[in-house]
Amino acid sequence: MRLHGDGGSESFMDASKFTIGVLASGRGTNLQAIINAIETGVVTAQIGVVISDKKDAKALERAKEHNLPTFSVDPKTYPDRAAYDASIVRVLTEHQVQLVICAGYMRLVTHPILEAFQNQIINIHPSLLPAFPGLHAQRQALAYGAKISGCTIHFVDAEVDHGPIISQVSVPILEGDTEESLTNRILIEEHRLLPRVIQSYVEGKLSVEGRKVFQNGTP
Repeated sequence: MRLHGDGGSESFMDASKFTIGVLASGRGTNLQAIINAIETGVVTAQIGVVISDKKDAKALERAKEHNLPTFSVDPKTYPDRAAYDASIVRVLTEHQVQLVICAGYMRLVTHPILEAFQNQIINIHPSLLPAFPGLHAQRQALAYGAKISGCTIHFVDAEVDHGPIISQVSVPILEGDTEESLTNRILIEEHRLLPRVIQSYVEGKLSVEGRKVFQNGTP
């Protein structure tokens, strides 16, 4: 089996609710922030499925603890990236996902997903894009001598950390900061910002024109 459903069999999904799909590769702290926001009513949506490219991802454990459907999809069992992403699309579609969240998902999203979910995929990145895209953004910022870092939420396109920017929060880089300390302070802001952006999307407040994202008509 290429697709391995491994949890959430007793979950109850409300067909009337806006449904989110989450792609995650690691610890799942942003997934947890989304779950917390849903459980406290900050986000008026439900998580339809959590998918990971790593079967032992902590994110899957977090999802199972909340009785959410989970799938691990091993990219090594597919002939190419397009076939792998097509399998992701099938799972998302089967779970009636309306918005895809890349929450620490360490793979480039390619054409099959982009085509199926145009302007319906958002990513969170630990820098103020367009500065320091790609891996180890915090390390890049420290090495460059930057004085300010932060986090960015953007729509996903075919390039790495490139799509239209939805929202950003700045985080000062302090004297003596390490990659770990800067990462932890940025994560605090990520966990605050991501639920707010999701709720804006759920409420239909976001629109995209070229590279500009508007919220209620305001860029």
